[in-house]
Amino acid sequence: MPDYDFTGPRLFVDVALAAGEGFEAEPAQANYLLNVLRLGDADRVLLFNGRDGEWAARLRREGKKRLVLTPSERSRAQTAPSDLHYLFAPLKSARLDYTVQKAVEMGAGVLRPVLTQHVQAPRLNIERMRANAVEAAEQCGILTVPECREPVRFDRMVADWDPNRLLLFCDERAEAASPLDELRSLKGVPLALLIGPEGGFSAPERETLRALPFVRRLSLGPRILRADTAAVAALAVIQACAGDWSV
Repeated sequence: MPDYDFTGPRLFVDVALAAGEGFEAEPAQANYLLNVLRLGDADRVLLFNGRDGEWAARLRREGKKRLVLTPSERSRAQTAPSDLHYLFAPLKSARLDYTVQKAVEMGAGVLRPVLTQHVQAPRLNIERMRANAVEAAEQCGILTVPECREPVRFDRMVADWDPNRLLLFCDERAEAASPLDELRSLKGVPLALLIGPEGGFSAPERETLRALPFVRRLSLGPRILRADTAAVAALAVIQACAGDWSV
């Protein structure tokens, strides 16, 4: 476990961070710190922006609502963002929120909705998805908020795919078998994971995926998993065998 402060609030900010360079907090963040957490002058928070590492900062109130945050010292150096891509058929809002949050916690560096034939929720709020990604990054110590990309149709995703990145798709129709040995052989290979909708991939989609040279299918065991459960299970196995858990 890295040396990480779990006790204080942690916020993502979209400004440069440097010692002594104070800036005004956004209204929602000021309200959270002052009125929800009831922090005051000289209290400490942690800040990160995905570029400058993590910084300890002090609060200074200016009036009733204005709050200035002043970084004092860097607590962690910036690390490279995760290279693991997570692609998924959108789910209904509450379960989509959960899936995005857990994917961030599990180390996905890119999140992209894919519109498949059986998708349940073709309309997707990207700003809400990003807000969930930011919240998850704040809570679990990640230094870079994952990139949240616009939805893409399944056929366009396949046509534009970079063949140097291996695409793993979880196929509920694959024979139950352990994916561990195969995944261990992929350590160091650029990877992406594709999780289908609740109704599964259509027969033409499955045939398309199985015919592509840059695609491999995975079994997640003898039981049919819900899409949000499958995402967490698959990301955990990938990280344990070929990702940043397998050091």
